[in-house]
Amino acid sequence: MIRIVLVDDHTLVREGIRTLLGLVEDLALVGEAASGAEAIAVVLATRPDVLLLDMRLPEGDGLHVVTALAARGALPPTLILTTFDDDAAAIEVVRAGARGFLLKDVTLSRLVAAVRALAAGETLIQPALTARAEQNLAAARPPATTAEGEPLSPREREVLRLLAAGYSNKEIARALFVAEGTVKNHVSNILTKMAVRDRTRAVLKAAERGLL
Repeated sequence: MIRIVLVDDHTLVREGIRTLLGLVEDLALVGEAASGAEAIAVVLATRPDVLLLDMRLPEGDGLHVVTALAARGALPPTLILTTFDDDAAAIEVVRAGARGFLLKDVTLSRLVAAVRALAAGETLIQPALTARAEQNLAAARPPATTAEGEPLSPREREVLRLLAAGYSNKEIARALFVAEGTVKNHVSNILTKMAVRDRTRAVLKAAERGLL
């Protein structure tokens, strides 16, 4: 059972997500909060497996919640629920320690898949939303260069974006019409060039460096 805390200051949003999550057997909502301060207290009290966190909150926004919990060593895998108006801010929260973000109009199946992915240690960032956010941030940096200065090929960058979206190697192979072995080679090259040990760290570093 995956234990979830939901944070949103809109009662109707919480009720809707609560109802949807109640339809899924392996998910359990163990706490809710409507403000940043309340979110911190509820997470510390319940220690959930996944935190679903709104960006805009009274008494501390999403960035404050993530930063405060991370400072206490109590930040669970966190998925930011955002809108297009907040996508650039959502990237900042990912840099602070969140595992990813989704638009609030996401389908139930997509939300469930995201929760399960985070609980399994994966990262989830929508490539299209990330690209728009990076444009809004207007960061002046080479788009296809890693932190170590090693260039990523266009195909490797495409694979990286699909990794960020939570795709498996098999799903990436189908999406790009290549063999699964080819995808494995691309992933290995990405990890080497970015000097990281696993896919999650690669996606987090990519988000930090604006490569998605």
